[in-house]
Formats: sequence, structure tokens, C-alpha cells
Amino acid sequence: MNHLELSALIWVGSVVAGFVGSLTGLGGGVIIVPLLTLGLGVDIRYAVGASLVSVIATSSGAAIAYVREGYSNLRVGMLLEIATTLGATLGALLATHIPTAVIAIIFGVVLLSAVVPAGYERHVGEAADRPDALATRLRLDSTRPTRTGVQAYHVHAVPLGFGLMGVAGLLSGLLGIGSGAMKVMAMDFAMRLPFKVSTATSNFMIGVTAAASAGIYLNRGYIDPGLAMPTMLGVLVGSLAGARVMAGTATRVLRMVFSVVVLGLGVEMIVNGVTGRI
Repeated sequence: MNHLELSALIWVGSVVAGFVGSLTGLGGGVIIVPLLTLGLGVDIRYAVGASLVSVIATSSGAAIAYVREGYSNLRVGMLLEIATTLGATLGALLATHIPTAVIAIIFGVVLLSAVVPAGYERHVGEAADRPDALATRLRLDSTRPTRTGVQAYHVHAVPLGFGLMGVAGLLSGLLGIGSGAMKVMAMDFAMRLPFKVSTATSNFMIGVTAAASAGIYLNRGYIDPGLAMPTMLGVLVGSLAGARVMAGTATRVLRMVFSVVVLGLGVEMIVNGVTGRI
């Protein structure tokens, strides 16, 4: 396989990764890293470096569409980015001192931890959805578009969500996945944002999180332009397509796609990490 064919293969895989990542809020890294490491035999640190660049592209591509359509909660996203940025910087510093097999196993465990809560709908009664004092003070409550018109919602458990975002940022810097799975979980279940709002806000945030750690990977020499360029271009195309499809897709379908993708990739990464194939 020559360089042109390899670049084309990476681009096609990245389009799929960007589409799924945008549709579910995971970010393309959950597919890019396994694609490069398991499919093409790339060292996981270089795969993470390319993934971080692609995550920035995913966020830039999908976030524009989601903000325009009214799904992203910008105030929530900008608040939580403080935690994710700090965590991402720490994660990137730790990544160079941890064996690649251990990183692969952590990657898989993190993905599997997102499957169970994502597999079912969250039901919140009207009495339980009362305004939260801190969220009200920070003016985090907002509205979202629905088929029946604009609908208001409340944000809850801001300190818990902030803490979980710090962990999400740490995992992003360590694994290069944008940590969209944990971001969506934190906003959907802890902060009780609507699932589509969680997905859209996650896409808005992951670029800033990735940029915080990408500079460290670049400084350490783990970003290869030959890998990063086709990855970034493919993910950008896929993320724009995913953003358009998401608005008209039922939440139950989004959760199903989320769970299937995460389950398959999580198991494969753990197996390959344990057996020393990475």
C-alpha cells in the first residue's frame, strides 16, 4: 500500500468517525484511535496525537451547526471548559509516562463505563425538574428546539458536573478521545440536560479540551502531519454531515448508536491491551 492509498483509507475511516462522533457527542477519537492502532498498527501515542487534531476539527465543524440550530448551551459549555482544560493538560503530561498497553486498557474501560447509563432513557418528573439555585444564579438554564416548538429546561448539580468534567478532561489528554462519552454522561445524567443538548454542548466543548493537550503532544513529537492531515479533513466532513442528521433523529436511536459503538470499541481495546498487541 503506497502513501496515497494509505491516506485515502485514513480519510474514509475518519469520515465515518466524524459522522458517528458528531451524531453521538463522542467525538471522532473513539473510532480514530482504534482505527489507527488496531487497523493500521500505528503507535497509540501517534494515534492519540492525530486524534486530538481531528477532535478539534470535529468540534469546529459540528459546533457551528449546533449553535446555529439552538441546541448548544454556550454558558454551560464555557463554564465546564475550565475544568476540562485543566484536566486535559494534566492528562497529556501523564501520557508520555504510561505504557501504551495500559493506555489501551484505560481507553477500553472508560468506553465500557459509558454503555450502561447511555442504554436507557432518563425520565425526570416535573417536580424533580425544579430550578437549581446555583444554576439560576449562573444563568445556565436555557431552551431547546423541539418538534412542538421551543422548550425550556433547567440545569442541575453544577458542582458534580464540574468535577466530572475535570475527569473527562484528564481522560481526553491521556487518550485523545475528546472524552465525549463522559461529557455526555455528566450533562445528561448528573446535570439533567436533554440528551440532544448534552450531545451538542459536548461537541462545542471537545475542541477546547483537545487543544489544551494537543500542544503538549506536538511539543513531544507525537503529531505526525501525514496522519493528522487526512484524519482532520475526513473528520471535518463527517462531523458536518452528522450535525445535519442529528436534528431529525430520535433520541432513542442516538442512544442505541452511542451504546453499540462504545461497547464494540471498548471490548476490542481492552483485549488488545491485555494481550500486548498495542
